Amino acid sequence: MTHLDIILQQLANGLILGSFYSLVALGYTMVYGIIKLLNFAHGDIYMVGAFVGYAILALLSGLLGDEWAGILVSMVLSMIAVGFLGVLIQRIAYRPMLQAPRLSILITALSVSLILYNLVMVLTDGEFKAFTVGLGYEGVSMGEVYLTYTQIVLVGATAILMVTLHLFINKTMYGKAMRAIAIDQDACRLMGIDVNRVIAVTFFIGSSLAAAAGVMAGVYYGSIHFFMGFVIGLKAFTAAVMGGIGSIPGAMLGGLLLGLLEAFGTQIPFIGSEWKDVFTFAILILLLVFKPTGLLGRTEIERM
Repeated sequence: MTHLDIILQQLANGLILGSFYSLVALGYTMVYGIIKLLNFAHGDIYMVGAFVGYAILALLSGLLGDEWAGILVSMVLSMIAVGFLGVLIQRIAYRPMLQAPRLSILITALSVSLILYNLVMVLTDGEFKAFTVGLGYEGVSMGEVYLTYTQIVLVGATAILMVTLHLFINKTMYGKAMRAIAIDQDACRLMGIDVNRVIAVTFFIGSSLAAAAGVMAGVYYGSIHFFMGFVIGLKAFTAAVMGGIGSIPGAMLGGLLLGLLEAFGTQIPFIGSEWKDVFTFAILILLLVFKPTGLLGRTEIERM
């Protein structure tokens, strides 16, 4: 392969990887933006989404098959189910803690993460599950670069979800209420906005996007496991910080940038691909040294 072919191939790989990070990072940044919670259970929500999609696909494969129709229905149903799970977690675990010190709600998030992690581990006996789909490996070639139709569709689906979210945030009443609550919750209550309902909608959307990413990861990698949420949760959080946590465009940009850094990190001369995470986090540290708020983050002024 020529250097140009390698660059194009890693560009494609980075966009696919970054798509997963972006969808999960959106949930982190939406929740942080509205209630200032670092929801460390979000990676496990992604993992639960993958398993719910896997179970639904297994149930429906006899009716819809294991190709795009079955995968699409499984992903949509998984997004709905896990969206309601996110609302349930918010209602039981987070809402009673909203007025508590930030450290208390942070520990609650870690507890929720451990509960989901161990619950799925027990239900699956700690085994890998093969996410069997009949999509094949057909695709298109551009010189030495080869992209499967699966890769193209996954990136396209991510783009559709991001555009839909962007329109929802900017064009709907709930989206405008989310932005207003992120600025001043008390003023929103005085204006008659149902703050708790808007927060619940935020959790529903963030959890649904994580579930979509989980199903896509299952289709792409071919297997899922109960600890898959930890690593991607950490990296999606990194992507949210890189883009500017609290900024939705920042989460999208941060996720894609992180995916590209990882993909190109595997091609650094004289060191192995296992150093790609070191390379990526070194870039993150440098970025935060020169721009502590992230690429699209803004400095917040606290009034005393």
